[in-house]
Amino acid sequence: MIQHGRLKRAALFAAPLLALAIPAQAAFAADPAAKSAPAAAVHVPVEYHKLANGLKVVISPDHSVPTTTIGVYYGIGFRVEPKDRTGFAHLFEHMMFQGSQNLGKAEFIGLVNKNGGVLNGSTRFDFTNYYEVVPSNTTETFLWAEADRMKGLDITQANLTNQQEVVKNEVKVNVLNQPYGGFPWLDLPQLANSNWYNAHNFYGDLKEIDAATLEDVQAFFKQYYAPNNAVLVVAGDVDPKQVMGWAKQYFGVIPAAPKIVRPDISEPRQTAEKRIEKVDPLAPQPALAWAYHVPPKGTPEWAAMNLIDLMLMQGNDSRFTKVLVNEKGYGGSVSGGINWPLGNDYDYNGPMLWSGMIIHSADVSDDTILASIDGIVKDLQTNLITPAELERAKTKARSKLYDVIGDGNRVGLVNLLASFALFDDDPGRINNLEQEIGKVTPELIRKTAQEYLRPTNRSVIDLKPGKKAAADAGQ
Repeated sequence: MIQHGRLKRAALFAAPLLALAIPAQAAFAADPAAKSAPAAAVHVPVEYHKLANGLKVVISPDHSVPTTTIGVYYGIGFRVEPKDRTGFAHLFEHMMFQGSQNLGKAEFIGLVNKNGGVLNGSTRFDFTNYYEVVPSNTTETFLWAEADRMKGLDITQANLTNQQEVVKNEVKVNVLNQPYGGFPWLDLPQLANSNWYNAHNFYGDLKEIDAATLEDVQAFFKQYYAPNNAVLVVAGDVDPKQVMGWAKQYFGVIPAAPKIVRPDISEPRQTAEKRIEKVDPLAPQPALAWAYHVPPKGTPEWAAMNLIDLMLMQGNDSRFTKVLVNEKGYGGSVSGGINWPLGNDYDYNGPMLWSGMIIHSADVSDDTILASIDGIVKDLQTNLITPAELERAKTKARSKLYDVIGDGNRVGLVNLLASFALFDDDPGRINNLEQEIGKVTPELIRKTAQEYLRPTNRSVIDLKPGKKAAADAGQ
């Protein structure tokens, strides 16, 4: 399933970001002007290998908990799914649980459950992932099971028809038949982006989901679900040498697919604000959503944008919450972030948005809220932030990182390692993230805000409640 914020908050760094190891109020109760103690350097043990068939293998031993987290990430997400087959990447995620060469339908899930483990999968912009957290003494079993479905998925018309209905029902439940369904995580990319690959309906048009044929599924599997388009991450209570032996034994025999030709997913520089109105017949209150294109990933400005997100959007001490919620009382909360709500700052590979939303009372106009947002942004573009505020943002960033890396289920850790291997060919980058955070200066924050938070780089959606929903809310 596509995992998103209001319904199935992703466990891949996105959820831990909201549950910091140290609550924000407690972490920053001290004098903000005081110098913080030197941050402990993150060091995650990382072994990185590549098999002859192109499979990337990342191993991170950690013997603190007798479990293993196994993740298999395929370099295909909904951003690059075939045209006229919207929702196909998500449909195929479901197909991967329908049985393989040696495990029948639902037997993979049953095998995890019988061993007291947990599992899940999701479809994102640039990957589809599958993971399980299992007792470490079953590591070999689940490496075999993952290899079994990579090698020989059971693709039948009956399974396809069944999952087409499951996906269509998921769309109806999660988007079409609930208030604010798809708002704004589906709506904003379609408005803000110009390139079809970044701007189509990622959940998929119901007619196009129906149109998928067995031949489509077979071709999709052969092209994208191959070892040379995948990363295997094994983190936990394991012996790396033993894991590599199993990886070669079970995955090494799977043939590589022809090299994938990637489409152009670049976006032109936005030069004029985009704004539309959407009527939601089920929404009881109006809402406002906005998005800005972020700097290219990995640049100094991108690192600064991560801290801008923390200062403006994240936590009770953020500027948006202080002004829009606490001072003005426009709504109960502000939500948003980079790659929100499907992922985090790191697990994507292409153009991305920094987006936000607020459900607000009917007696305040969207223009009034936007004026307040513009005032907050203008201050950031004009004045240098204080060293204390910058240090607070950096502390937040480090706290998020520590929380993910130190989480007992290691799912967030696996997600970072897989993303860095898949997109950067460098899972060891995880140990440089603190340095990237530390290099950001007040001058860089201001420069980044001036270029990327300009009104001409913004897209806005005014959501209006349907008449019946509004009348019911009034009653």
